[in-house]
Amino acid sequence: MIRVEVVLAWPRRHDARRVALPAGATVAEAVAASGFDDATLACVAGMAIHGQRVDAGTPLREGDRVELLRPLQADPKEARRKRAIVQRQRR
Repeated sequence: MIRVEVVLAWPRRHDARRVALPAGATVAEAVAASGFDDATLACVAGMAIHGQRVDAGTPLREGDRVELLRPLQADPKEARRKRAIVQRQRR
């Protein structure tokens, strides 16, 4: 048996669930065992282990932290451009 943590985060809050799985379990099995409802999982855009993006078939190891990723709310490049425009206008 291995123990892993499955985490889903929103702005200013998060939900972490610990699950025990048989050795050789995959990310998909951990997500299924976490008990998050289907409506919550529908908004997941990807998965990561300790910040490194993985797919559902990736095998897990003891102590892994599976992170359920939400879609980006804004394009990072566009957000940077908007901040630069605001800073220029302040000068």
